[in-house]
Amino acid sequence: MARRIAAGAAYGGGGIGLLGAATVGVVLAEVQLAKRQVGNGHSPHPPSADGLYGYVYAGAEEPLRLTMLGDSTAAGQGVHRVRQTPGALLASGLAAVAERPVRLRNVALPGAQSDDLDRQVLLAVGDPAGVPDVCVIMVGANDVTHRMPATRSVRHLSAAVRRLRTAGAEVIVGTCPDLGTIEPVQQPLRWLARRASRQLAAAQTIGTVEQGGRTVSLGDLLGPEFEANPRELFGPDNYHPSAEGYATAAMAMLPTVCAALGLWPAEEEQPDVFRREGFLPVARAAAEAASEAGTEVTAAMPTGPRGPWALLKRRRRRRVPATDPTPAPAPEPSA
Repeated sequence: MARRIAAGAAYGGGGIGLLGAATVGVVLAEVQLAKRQVGNGHSPHPPSADGLYGYVYAGAEEPLRLTMLGDSTAAGQGVHRVRQTPGALLASGLAAVAERPVRLRNVALPGAQSDDLDRQVLLAVGDPAGVPDVCVIMVGANDVTHRMPATRSVRHLSAAVRRLRTAGAEVIVGTCPDLGTIEPVQQPLRWLARRASRQLAAAQTIGTVEQGGRTVSLGDLLGPEFEANPRELFGPDNYHPSAEGYATAAMAMLPTVCAALGLWPAEEEQPDVFRREGFLPVARAAAEAASEAGTEVTAAMPTGPRGPWALLKRRRRRRVPATDPTPAPAPEPSA
């Protein structure tokens, strides 16, 4: 199904849906019930995390430029402190690994669907400070909840990755999280949401890798750890992650961000058979990644006996000491 979705996106198809028509009535009723319980008790405005991180390293080298794109999870909705947002966590972790300052810009928009990436990419590549060194995209949940056709969703994401890569930025996509773990959602919507989320995540992986980007499965964002510890890992609205939840997602993505910039140990770039890593047809790698959170997929060979191939890695999570988790205050603009 993921391969069909990605193919439909590439060749202009739009008729492949995620939910059967026979289930629509039940799903809509469940959605209305879930909406009454989800989204209460949170601020609609996430804290602004833009600024310089790792400024203890300032002066040695020019800052790396990191840009966040996507929806409310990329923006950090659900937490109240700058240092708790995924952008701040990634920027401070990247600064610690690179021993170099990192300038963060976040153009993500709460509530955004994949079709908003066109606007966000324009902001990213049009930054007067220059093209970002690396872009992190977290998007897809709103596409599922608003029933955007999966082919359209993947088409917008693929175009965004292509434009960013053409501009010279490395791109890492955190694929659609598992919406089936949201606590207020009941059956059968829970099962349908999980199925739709994983299908979209796999299709996002295929589309991203074919455009030269990397993906990290964010099943952990709303996955097994969240299901087991909902009070700890969900925020007050029972939908967006808490500070601990965002930290879990950021630590899953940080190794891939560092690897894309050539900052991860070279020995870890080789596939480890004991961790079930290796080269696979891109569709199979995408399916495996969608079912196992924290799994990275990156392009390997443009062609093979069964089409393009990809490298699937299950990177170890490392606790990297954060440096200066609060950004330096920006200078006042000149007149």
